[in-house]
Amino acid sequence: MRFGSIGGVIVLLWLIIGAIAAGQRGYFDRSNDNCAEVGTTLVTVVAGPLNYVGLNPEIECDVPEPSQ
Repeated sequence: MRFGSIGGVIVLLWLIIGAIAAGQRGYFDRSNDNCAEVGTTLVTVVAGPLNYVGLNPEIECDVPEPSQ
């Protein structure tokens, strides 16, 4: 048995579970129009199964506004 293929399957399952968690939170239903929303969606997908034990990852970022 190859450990590389087992690791790949584990990572794939982890990301699938994370995508399911993000979908259940409605992150794919709304438009991600700022970096905080995109970051929160990506962190939720990467955090995967940790979402189901109560971890609620959120990203905050401040993007400088262009001068008028």
